[in-house]
Amino acid sequence: MAKTIKLDPIGTETAIQTNDNLLSGLLKNDLDVMQECGGRGMCSTCHVYIKEGMDSLSPLNRREKRTLEVITTCKMNSRLACQARVIGEGVVVELPSGMYLSQIDDVDALIGRRAQKNILHPISGKILVEEGKLITRSMISQLQNTKGEVNQYLAQTEDVV
Repeated sequence: MAKTIKLDPIGTETAIQTNDNLLSGLLKNDLDVMQECGGRGMCSTCHVYIKEGMDSLSPLNRREKRTLEVITTCKMNSRLACQARVIGEGVVVELPSGMYLSQIDDVDALIGRRAQKNILHPISGKILVEEGKLITRSMISQLQNTKGEVNQYLAQTEDVV
């Protein structure tokens, strides 16, 4: 049986099958949500805030707790959409503002531009470049290094899972 969840701040509602994860509902609505680790609960790219209905979601598992501990924008109502399964009605989900570094295909093209949104680290959720800041060559170098480190980390974790 399907459960209805509300997506804030856009105010739309979507149906998710009971026991499906929140990520499936977010992707079904073409929202800007990534799954850098393939939905394994090891990155922050599907991090969301639960505004209402936390008790209508499955409990936190060990992996999700560990991942949430390193996300710098984590709050008491944080969940990973790939791990939170919908078991009841009344869930209201809010996406954090910003975009993850892994969403940027051509990092070099950002030189000399101002960041349109906060650029976030895909593992920790830390703000790498604040919205409105001018992106310099040294920032690009740091972003490229971070992107490489994240790819290496995620490649190593594939063998562990």
